[in-house]
Amino acid sequence: MSKAPEPSSFDDQPEATPPADATALLAQLDAAQAETAKFKDHYVRAMADLDNFRRRAAREKEDTRRTAAAALLEDLLPALDNLRLGLQASLQAHPEAKAVIDGIKLISDQLRGVLAQHGLKEIDPTGQPFDAKFHESVAQQPSAEVADGHVLQVLRPGYLLNDRLLRAASVVVSSGPGKH
Repeated sequence: MSKAPEPSSFDDQPEATPPADATALLAQLDAAQAETAKFKDHYVRAMADLDNFRRRAAREKEDTRRTAAAALLEDLLPALDNLRLGLQASLQAHPEAKAVIDGIKLISDQLRGVLAQHGLKEIDPTGQPFDAKFHESVAQQPSAEVADGHVLQVLRPGYLLNDRLLRAASVVVSSGPGKH
């Protein structure tokens, strides 16, 4: 039979305790690792705060740009209304000046196109149900052609700027067929 190997003298040795210097070094290492973890946490939080700040600043910049555009466009709306009314009246009163009127209409269309590129959209609710969110009723009128509660006539168009109401449309609302 074979004999079990005898334990080596190395295996019989009790575990050596680290010298006092090593214990101090391990404590310093633990402290340094804890400090590193703390600084890493501060770094990650600071980067998250910076990203949030950048997003918030970009959003505020866009809101400021839209607000400034809204103020400018609100000031331009009466001029657009007058241009539209002037073109309608000119065509009816002076059919001989059709070429000049057509030229002014092209300029008006070009101006409206540029404003549309910047988010301005005209509200023309003719024939649609009255909606107090987008329409301002200035009168009611009986009509056999237009259903009760629907817009019969638009007196002044409304406008949306980037899907937000800039000005409500002024409308005449149908009261349905007249009573006989």
